[in-house]
Amino acid sequence: MELDKISFFRDASRRIEWLTARQEVISGNVANANTPAYKARDVAPFETLLNREPTGTLRLTHDRHLTGSQRGPVETRPDATFWEESLDGNTVVLEQQTIRANETFEQFSMASRAYKKGHELLTLALVGNR
Repeated sequence: MELDKISFFRDASRRIEWLTARQEVISGNVANANTPAYKARDVAPFETLLNREPTGTLRLTHDRHLTGSQRGPVETRPDATFWEESLDGNTVVLEQQTIRANETFEQFSMASRAYKKGHELLTLALVGNR
């Protein structure tokens, strides 16, 4: 069974993909906290990823491979909600990045628990009570 054909699993996977990309961007911001003129970045809202149309389908090289679609990477952009700019032009505020990292971690935990519960429910429906 292809779980990506079930909208719940497809959307949960996309959410986890988005949260992973956001954590990478936050890490990059923290790493550049002392870089002069560095502008903090953030990812586009999750709704942007949900509403984006696939850019194409993956080519199957074997009849047992799963089909999928390529949506491209999560879009990143300059952070328009930075708290302040330092004298050297850097817009990374470590407190703000810490809050975002914690929010991202909590959302990732919730999304992965929801995915796991969905898988358990699907297994229960298909196999029955164990």
